[in-house]
Amino acid sequence: MTTTPPTRPLCVDLDGTLLATDTLWESFAAAIRRRPLSTPFACLGALRHGRAALKRMLAARGPLRTELLPRRDEVVDFLRAEKAAGRTIILATAADASIARAVASEVGVFDDVIASDGATNLKGSRKLEAIRARVGDGGFDYIGDGAADEPIWSASTTAYRVGRPRAGDATRFARVFPTPARGTALLRAIRPHQWVKNILVFVPLLLAHEWRDADRVFAGLLGFLAVSLCASSVYVVNDLADLEPDRLHATKRRRPFASGAASIPAGLFVAGLALSAGLLLAWTVSAPFLAVLALYLVLTTAYTFDIKRRLLLDVVTLAALYTIRVIAGGVATSVDVSPWLLAFSMFVFFSLALAKRYTELSGLDAASAPTVSGRGYRTDDLQTVSQMGVGSGLLAVLVLSLYVSEADTAAALYPSRDLLWLLCPLMLYWICRLWFITRRGEMHDDPIVFALRDPVSYATAVLAVVVVMASASSLVG
Repeated sequence: MTTTPPTRPLCVDLDGTLLATDTLWESFAAAIRRRPLSTPFACLGALRHGRAALKRMLAARGPLRTELLPRRDEVVDFLRAEKAAGRTIILATAADASIARAVASEVGVFDDVIASDGATNLKGSRKLEAIRARVGDGGFDYIGDGAADEPIWSASTTAYRVGRPRAGDATRFARVFPTPARGTALLRAIRPHQWVKNILVFVPLLLAHEWRDADRVFAGLLGFLAVSLCASSVYVVNDLADLEPDRLHATKRRRPFASGAASIPAGLFVAGLALSAGLLLAWTVSAPFLAVLALYLVLTTAYTFDIKRRLLLDVVTLAALYTIRVIAGGVATSVDVSPWLLAFSMFVFFSLALAKRYTELSGLDAASAPTVSGRGYRTDDLQTVSQMGVGSGLLAVLVLSLYVSEADTAAALYPSRDLLWLLCPLMLYWICRLWFITRRGEMHDDPIVFALRDPVSYATAVLAVVVVMASASSLVG
């Protein structure tokens, strides 16, 4: 391959090329996070004056921490090598100039910046005109990534492309910087492994010993799928709202949208598709179930955009969202949910939510990062969070023991009721062990995920099922 003379300028696109994301969508997500109600109307107003005006408005309304935006390391390394060889490098982008200049300053290889100015959107042929006006008649090379770059590639002396390899690349481009497939990243974004949490939908059916009723079981399956699809849409929206905090986190920065592995528009499409399918399924189950699911969505949306930043209210809401899954299961299968089950659920899930917060806090350096980004906690809250978490878990065991001792409820379903007392030491062991692991710093970011990967949790669950089946043996035998 012939080495490009360093006298010819190298022009580089920003969105999707130098960065693994699109700054317009990043600004939109940031603006929605800060002002969720007014931003859509502000976008419509700005669009009346063109896309450049929209970009300028969003750049001001949703300012970005450009140093956190995911870069394509292979492209950056190439640019640094070209710069070291004496090449003039120009950032040529349709992004707003304020964002482009900030990124150019941080990367440190660019001699000049060509970008949209709030009036003119420098995309496609307009970008080509701006490049020619800047570099003169000596020619230029260009690195881009999409269809909008076609006229610029055609006019360039040497073309480079960022993207998935395709037929014809070898003859047209001097080099292709490959990118990973986005389909896998989108699958990770909807978190199908988290659907196991929605097994809570079946709890009322199982505890009422109605698992032989095919109609109820089928309704439960539909309810499970509806909740799972809606929850997946919520996961995507939550990740899009948390791009900046996630990029500051040691492990969450590898999430699909934070890392740039999945695009924001694709995420919004998948979220909308999952939400629509979930609501349609819920409607086929029953109107009351659809109403409960709507409550879940309202509460989780409020959590995403506001409640998660509120001290204690966030963990109460997390516990409520899990408990709503249990209520939804009862409504879907037409099974009454016992007040005992609701009380037990709230205390257990409150304890798990506090374990999640404790894990986040314990991973911080009290001197350099005294607060959890985007949360209302400080590192000196660790002791209080731990005490409340352990106390709430023990209260769940107390509720369980009171249920076992209450003759009218337990005796009706469990002829061998005394065997149910064995559940109390099992639950006591599991809760206390979980908090030992949490306090030792060995807990996963999500305690539910930890439990799903923990052999001891599986063994405890199996023993609990054996105890319940033995207690109800005269009913199921």
